[in-house]
Amino acid sequence: MSLRHLDPEGLHPLPGVLSHAVVAEKAGLVYLSGQVAWNAAGELVGEGDHGKQAEQIVRNIDTALAAVGTDRSRVVKETIYIAGYRPEVVDPIFAALRTGTTTPPPAQTLIGVVSLYSPLFLVEIDIVAAL
Repeated sequence: MSLRHLDPEGLHPLPGVLSHAVVAEKAGLVYLSGQVAWNAAGELVGEGDHGKQAEQIVRNIDTALAAVGTDRSRVVKETIYIAGYRPEVVDPIFAALRTGTTTPPPAQTLIGVVSLYSPLFLVEIDIVAAL
């Protein structure tokens, strides 16, 4: 199976570390690496705010999916990692994820973790979507 690795313009590049998107053409799927609240310049957006970080993550997800010709209406599975999980932080994260799409929610896993890559990151979301 051929795979296409992409680092779309508009996402903070991490060459040699990860590909933001890997397209499995024959399977009709795209896999996104876990997205965090970095803007294109690599600056953290929404320090200390789960909801604001989720909004930036959704912008990153939209950028990556658009680069391969799909969008959030085609998301099959999402995995959400929340640092310092507390029930009250979930609603703002879901609000950001569901804004701009009217399709039923995809399959999902939500995992509370002690920490992410940096202690400043509060949320990380990875995605599998249909092309």
